Amino acid sequence: MNRFDRITFAPVIMGGRACVRGLRITVSLLVNLVANGMTVNEIIAQYPDIEGDDVTQALAYAAALANDEFHPYAPAAA
Repeated sequence: MNRFDRITFAPVIMGGRACVRGLRITVSLLVNLVANGMTVNEIIAQYPDIEGDDVTQALAYAAALANDEFHPYAPAAA
C-alpha cells in the first residue's frame, strides 16, 4: 500500500498541487485549517467530502515534506 495513497496530483486539478483523492481540496488547505485551530470534525462539517483519514494523511504528507534535508552545494576548495 502506498503510504500516501490519498494524496493525488493532476495537472487539471488545482494546477497539479497536492490534493486529497482527486478532489479540489488541497493538502495545504487542510494543513492550514488544522494550523489555525480547526478540529478534524469541524473540517469534515465544513467540507463533507473529506474523511478523517484524509486530514491525517495530509498532515503526514506535509510532515514528510518538511523532513527533507537541504544540502547547499559548496565547491571544493582550490
